[in-house]
Parts: sequence; C-alpha cells; structure tokens
Amino acid sequence: MGSAPGGAYACPQHDLAVQGAIERLASEFSHRACRKTVSHVVCGSRHDLDTSPVHALPELVERLARQRLLQLTDFVVD
Repeated sequence: MGSAPGGAYACPQHDLAVQGAIERLASEFSHRACRKTVSHVVCGSRHDLDTSPVHALPELVERLARQRLLQLTDFVVD
C-alpha cells in the first residue's frame, strides 16, 4: 500500500475488513469521534497490519482500530 499526499495512507476501501470495521466503529464511537476520524484510524490500522495473514485481518484491524480510538478519545476501559 502506498502513501497518499500529505503522508496519509491510501486506504483500500474495497477491502471488506476496512469497510466492516469503519461501519461498526463509526456507530460505536458516534458520540466521541466523527466518521472521518474513524475511517482514518481504521485505514492506519489496516496499513500497520499489512503483513498479517489475510484471513485474520478483519478481526485484527477492528481490534487495533478500536484500541486506538479508545486511546484517542481518552475512554477508560475497566
């Protein structure tokens, strides 16, 4: 995956792991983060997991993005 202008990663919008995670996390974080932020975090997570096994990507992308969104929004999990 290459970088887009401005240092952002090109996000594979056709990737089902990305699409599903964006939909679910945008709903989950709707009161704390805008959809654009969620999409950016999911795409960054997908990029960082680029070398992971393809069959594991849907779960890994969503879990990593959720953790990053929790940290970003200062939400404390007990």
